[in-house]
Amino acid sequence: MHLNCKGNKIDLSIPKVMGILNITPDSFYDGGKFNSKKAILKQTKKMLKHGATFIDIGAYSSRPNALHISEDVELKRIIPIIELLVKEFPKILISVDTFRSNVADQSIKAGACMINDISGGSLDNNMFKIVAKHQVPYILMHMKGTPQNMQQNPTYENIIEEIMTYFTKKIKKLQQLKVQDIVLDVGFGFGKTIAHNYKILSKLEEFQKLGFPILAGMSRKSMLYKLLESNTTKMLNATSVVNTIALQKHAQILRVHDVKEAIECIKIVAQLQK
Repeated sequence: MHLNCKGNKIDLSIPKVMGILNITPDSFYDGGKFNSKKAILKQTKKMLKHGATFIDIGAYSSRPNALHISEDVELKRIIPIIELLVKEFPKILISVDTFRSNVADQSIKAGACMINDISGGSLDNNMFKIVAKHQVPYILMHMKGTPQNMQQNPTYENIIEEIMTYFTKKIKKLQQLKVQDIVLDVGFGFGKTIAHNYKILSKLEEFQKLGFPILAGMSRKSMLYKLLESNTTKMLNATSVVNTIALQKHAQILRVHDVKEAIECIKIVAQLQK
């Protein structure tokens, strides 16, 4: 499996790491941590040095019950940072975490090469058209509801079948628009209970049947710290554990806060599989 990013053919036969760069004041783990150009450049340099293939920038917090912000605020946060990073790191591959088509459009024009949409096009009907227009890779995530209400008693008859059906319908629409590169994200923590999250992880390889790369995003999430009765700052070890499981179940991209440790997981699993 390959992704075409800015003319770069990214080979996913060896799993890749996507480093998270939240420039929001209220993200669940690192909110407000990267609120200056100096801090942003330092963190990006660190993640690239440690082996991140992609840097995923988010300007809208999607944690449960997150504060809703306007499109204008999101644009004012994210566009200058994309321009800054492209200038400082000309070869950087930037993914933009947004559900708004105009933010996606402006971000790609500013230098981003991938769109990471938590809503799978459900919160903006123009998103698929924008992705098709620019022919950039698109991360199609499953979420039930919105960030504001997704954790209010999420229920499923058969969660694996329902997510599979969701992906199948969305993939069909994207392919009708000639979108070439699609990545699937099951959406750990987005409209799921702890039990739902672990059921999905236990069956993650099932989604390989759809024929697209799988992204796993479990870094420091509540499925870890609530189960372990701890907090997000102490979840590095737990994150490495679930990342290793995801790799053994054929995830091709790990979306993480801690790049160095994710790369170590990839190297160890690769050695096991030789």
